[in-house]
Amino acid sequence: MNRVILALLMLALSRPAHAQFGGVLGKIDSAKAKADDAKRKADQLNVSEDEEVRIGRDVSAKIRQRFGVVQDAAVTKYVTLVGTLLARDSDRPKLNWSFVVLDTDGVNAFAAPGGIIHITRGALGLIQNEAELATVLGHEVTHVAHKHAVAAIRKNNAVQMGANQTLSDRGPFLDQIATKAYEMILENAFDRGDELDADKGSVELAAKLGYAPGALADFLARLDDRNKDVPSRNGLFASHPETRERIGKVRALAGKRTGATVLARYTSSVSYKPTSLTQIATVTDGASGLTGSTKGGDAKDAESKDKDKDAKPEQKKKGFGLSNLTGKTAPEKESTQVSASGGARGVGPDRAAKGGSNPNVVPVKVTDAELATFKQAIG
Repeated sequence: MNRVILALLMLALSRPAHAQFGGVLGKIDSAKAKADDAKRKADQLNVSEDEEVRIGRDVSAKIRQRFGVVQDAAVTKYVTLVGTLLARDSDRPKLNWSFVVLDTDGVNAFAAPGGIIHITRGALGLIQNEAELATVLGHEVTHVAHKHAVAAIRKNNAVQMGANQTLSDRGPFLDQIATKAYEMILENAFDRGDELDADKGSVELAAKLGYAPGALADFLARLDDRNKDVPSRNGLFASHPETRERIGKVRALAGKRTGATVLARYTSSVSYKPTSLTQIATVTDGASGLTGSTKGGDAKDAESKDKDKDAKPEQKKKGFGLSNLTGKTAPEKESTQVSASGGARGVGPDRAAKGGSNPNVVPVKVTDAELATFKQAIG
């Protein structure tokens, strides 16, 4: 045995130095390549705030094209006042937050990355007071403030940069993220942890402003009763943790804290009534309107022109405009892809609800003075 070991040792020593160390260097190079690849994959989803805002604009354009927008400046301003108060107390108060009322009877809400919050008039009809509105908006605000959409894409490895793409070639990659984010948001596909985190954020934001923090549980209980005879994937909170479990957790988070419901201001500002599930007009699976219209290119073009007009010159050169994010996917193809996805999962009336025809944003402005006066009236 000793002779064998000695022979092997002599053989090793007789090899040239480069041969002895070549294998070691090769292993080092391989390890470095793997480390570089891992870093590259991690870096690819480190989306800057500027990129997140542009992704959110793309997602919002798709959502608005799908459901239409209520062209009522008074309702939009009221929702914006409530939402802006919440956003300014969130972890990301400096985002350019905006709030959109979608023109559909379905009960739903969507948070696009970058600070664009959407709520349907169907949801406004089911909500009974301002505290409930604040907690629903607070839930969506927290999704944005904690970057849940991009984080979910990263966790699920849902988007990967192509083998031949470089980190400086961000346009196609951001387009992939925007498309995936739209699908996830439309399907309410956040995981349990993100949803419970958003619930917690909602309760805390409402309490800070003086609203009844348990109002979210009241709304969820009403929604749970309304949805008892429909498929689980029925719009707002469709894939969230079991509703009754969430109601209990929200009540526990709220504890014995009390606050204002601001019922009178809500009823004087919002006149929508709840629509029963059997009366909600829906779009059939496979129809273009289920996930976006094959028409409405003019609306997208207008949105693109608005963003290009506002963009800085260096941003235009780098190709971060909305047209660059959306231009590679035809509306027909996008609609078919997501329609098939929704149909395969099985969706209820809220998720498949028919929307309006006007996707244009209703511009409203709120001043600091208006916000201060609005906030005072909560207490």
